[in-house]
Amino acid sequence: MPALDSTEVDALSTKPGHVKGVSHATWIGLIVNILLSALKMAGGVIGSSQAIIADGVHSLSDSSTDIAILIGVRFWSRPPDESHPYGHRRIEAVVTVFIGLVLVAVAAGLVYNALVTFQEPHPKAPGRIAICASLISIVSKEVLYRWTAAIGRRLKSRALLANAWHHRSDAFSSIPAGIAVTIALFYSSLRFLDHLAAVVVSFFILRAAWTIVSPALKELVDCGASRKDCEKIQAISLAIPGIRSVHALRTRYVGPGLMVDLHVLVDPGITVWQGHNIAGEVKHRLLSEGPDIIDVIVHLEPDEEPVIRANGIGSIGTKDIDR
Repeated sequence: MPALDSTEVDALSTKPGHVKGVSHATWIGLIVNILLSALKMAGGVIGSSQAIIADGVHSLSDSSTDIAILIGVRFWSRPPDESHPYGHRRIEAVVTVFIGLVLVAVAAGLVYNALVTFQEPHPKAPGRIAICASLISIVSKEVLYRWTAAIGRRLKSRALLANAWHHRSDAFSSIPAGIAVTIALFYSSLRFLDHLAAVVVSFFILRAAWTIVSPALKELVDCGASRKDCEKIQAISLAIPGIRSVHALRTRYVGPGLMVDLHVLVDPGITVWQGHNIAGEVKHRLLSEGPDIIDVIVHLEPDEEPVIRANGIGSIGTKDIDR
């Protein structure tokens, strides 16, 4: 089977239906996030609750992720060109790191405001509208998470799945905020919990920021696949008829997937055409069965082990990941 080139691989991962599906789900999420953010911040102001206001800002963090996906997908889905022969997927990583840094700054500001005003007495108890805003947020974001995750799995979009979990983190962050406001509403001596909940929500924002930024940083520093994934790549390759050994396996993340470079040893007596077919089969199998692989470069080498044995030199281990 002939091997797919890089352009064909990128075309498979950026079909119009795929990009349209990601954009549609993200637009819905953006609209919901903006409405929920406005509702929670308004409820926090009217209901005199710092925790709910902070939770509204957390919802805006989801909106920033939505916007980044909507803008970025137009660039990182472009096929390779002369200036970007490996594609444009790292644009997604750069945008992601920027969003994470913005979230860290927002969380730090919320913590600072909560701590500075911690000793200040509340002018009044938090209102019931703040509790209602929190409950609406919990239910809405859980529904949005399940819907977005289902589309992400269907489209095999890692970015959309990550965004779905960001929606769920917003629902989780609304729980401590709602509990704190409810307690403060009925027990005036515990109104300080509203400030404390604002700090807790800020840590949810920081956790979301790290979850978003960590994979992007690994990609930008050319982090390779885990040993488990490398062993899977090796096993898939060794299962192909004609391959005697796999070594010099290298991987790196580009966007949501892996670029794989490996050397395979074959019978030195086969024809060039047979070797080409074996290399094509390796690439096809890894793209279809491997761990989120987007492109594969296969180097064919003649297996000289029989010659070495005949000369009495000994044998070479043939199933090392690298040698």
